[in-house]
Amino acid sequence: MSSQGVPRGAVLAVVHEPVALSPGGPLVLELRGPLGPADAETVAARLAQRHRAFGVALDSHRPGHHTLRLTPPAAGGLAALPADLLADLLAPPPPGGEILPVTGHQQTLLRAALAPAPTGTPVGTGTGTGGTGGSSDGSDGGDGGGVEQLYWDWSGPFDVARFAAAWQSVVDRECVLRACFDWVAAPRLVLHARAEADIAVCSPAAVTWPQLLRRDRARGFALHRPGLLRLTLLAAEPGGGAGAAPPRVLLTYHPALLDERGVHLLLREFYRAYAAGGILPGGERRPDLRDHARWLAGQDTTAARQFWARAVPPPRAATRPGRPGGATGQSGPGLLDTRLRAPETFRLRSWAALRGAAESSALHLVWALLLYRAAGVSGPLPVSFGVQLSGRDIALPGAAGIPGLLDSPLPMTVTVDPAAPLASLLHQVRDTLLDLAAYPWASTETIRAWAPRPPAAPAPAAGPVAGPVAGPAAGVGPLCGAGGTLVRFDGPLVLPKVLRSELAAQGVHADTPRSAAGAAGGPLTLAARHDTAGGLVLGLFYDRAQLADEDAAALHSQCVRLLRALPEFRQAQASAGQLLDLLARAATPRMAPPVPPAAHPALTVLRPGHPHADVICLVTAPGVPAGSYDLFVRGHRGPEEIVAVHGDGAPGVLPAALHQAAGPGRRLVLCGCGPGGRAAYELAQRTPHAPGMVSAVVMTGIGDAAASASALARGVRSVLTPPP
Repeated sequence: MSSQGVPRGAVLAVVHEPVALSPGGPLVLELRGPLGPADAETVAARLAQRHRAFGVALDSHRPGHHTLRLTPPAAGGLAALPADLLADLLAPPPPGGEILPVTGHQQTLLRAALAPAPTGTPVGTGTGTGGTGGSSDGSDGGDGGGVEQLYWDWSGPFDVARFAAAWQSVVDRECVLRACFDWVAAPRLVLHARAEADIAVCSPAAVTWPQLLRRDRARGFALHRPGLLRLTLLAAEPGGGAGAAPPRVLLTYHPALLDERGVHLLLREFYRAYAAGGILPGGERRPDLRDHARWLAGQDTTAARQFWARAVPPPRAATRPGRPGGATGQSGPGLLDTRLRAPETFRLRSWAALRGAAESSALHLVWALLLYRAAGVSGPLPVSFGVQLSGRDIALPGAAGIPGLLDSPLPMTVTVDPAAPLASLLHQVRDTLLDLAAYPWASTETIRAWAPRPPAAPAPAAGPVAGPVAGPAAGVGPLCGAGGTLVRFDGPLVLPKVLRSELAAQGVHADTPRSAAGAAGGPLTLAARHDTAGGLVLGLFYDRAQLADEDAAALHSQCVRLLRALPEFRQAQASAGQLLDLLARAATPRMAPPVPPAAHPALTVLRPGHPHADVICLVTAPGVPAGSYDLFVRGHRGPEEIVAVHGDGAPGVLPAALHQAAGPGRRLVLCGCGPGGRAAYELAQRTPHAPGMVSAVVMTGIGDAAASASALARGVRSVLTPPP
């Protein structure tokens, strides 16, 4: 048994009996899990160190059963466990590890990865991804949402052992590759002291390239385990003749952990290690995510709050580049690529430069016109779309070299007037981008919090499930990731000349990675970059459920057509409407409306039980380990009725439903895995009906489906009472 905290892979169960506390009295919690006395002492010591206002006492009864007493601060007592204390209790940091808060855009991506699939399938059926269904075979059970894939062909001699050693050297040096997520009570990034590089080798005789892409995407990631980047090698075709395909490398990463520039920074470090024989010289990178988190926490947000109070998108802003249409009948991600030749790119760049702007502003101008055209109005209209800021040009020395998720999409709002000169619109998007660049660390979550609310707007309804972020503010237009689109202009990240020369001396040419269709971060992303010949490559990533392939191709073609035509409008008074006239005969693309989340009943009976036995109530929440409740229901053999409650009911509905489920003489055991445990605890605090009705709350940490279900069953068994 480990003596360094919770053993690797284990999930802890914590049992709490909600009783009235005497003033200054301790809160008593039972720890149920694979903890020896030394392990439990380590957990208690960490709580005492991180939460000095609380008195912490521990009684060990036997391995797997310990009593923890938390005495609140003398002033005011304790109404409920703070979220950070609950997180440290249910998910202790790993040995030698560190914990960072998840903030900004990363919080949005984590929330999206944990959200259940919009199928409307009730708990216990074995489908869905984040909340209650998912894999129920005891496997990983959580795919972690979308993934991003890059690939390239290996040119030159290839040594698999050296390749693996080089990547392991990068993992040892870069803390981001030893990171995973914890979302028990508050979203956190957990940095482990050690992790293994995930590398697999496939034979082209066993799998084709399209099959490999599909299988790799379906595999997803377990977000609670490090690391969230892996590599798959498709070996060279046997024979190695002149026409044989070379080895191909597939790099897959989770967009909640890394942005594409961060991946390219890691690739640069890999090539350094490979050129050096597989060992990356030097120690851990600094600055890294820890330094960035400290810098971020020290920022004064006063100016940013004032800016976003007036720059937030208005509710009537146009945000979709297609008119309303029906269902597409398609699904999955789509990708289209078109290249402007180097001379065309030079003309576009020159046209923008003569007007005091960059070619990225020309791209923003064209996208704003396409949004305006899809709105089907006449006269001026505000349009809004997301623009990606790198987040690495901040006042933190060395920030440009930090791999991680530092970029953030921010909403750009401009007013399109078809009668106004094109130059005016170009200057408007340029100046707006400059304003946004002053706050690259802002995010849509903070913008929602800072946005002014109408005085009469009702406050959001309180529910038992506390998600990672709040919902959109009343009266605020769509922000990035909320039905809008994203325009990304990726700058080149070229390997240093010295490194390229070292690789070339060994016969290795570092090919530029290409993107496979990946997680677009919304229904549609337009990504622009320069190729090695100087041309501008435009990639359109889209959700085929909202934009059919035919409409996506039309939209992409119209965007490219306007970009190619833009340099022809040299006259100072050339208007935006004149440029749009080029598309007068082209059909406007259509987009299906976003699928709304399915509404759940407040309470669902999963298994009827003995009429006089206790009731086990599973509380659902985004991020409950997928499949864990399914396995618990299948494995439970007692007489208890098992129900599930959902957190999307009206205020007061859930407590009333719980009271109805219990009935005379029956008690409730509120249970939850991960964030479901926190929701169960909060629900018990707010259930005023029949004092003593809730006999116990069982909370667990986060693991795979089997470990989470086992921990939940262990805690439930300790509090059940037999029927009379």
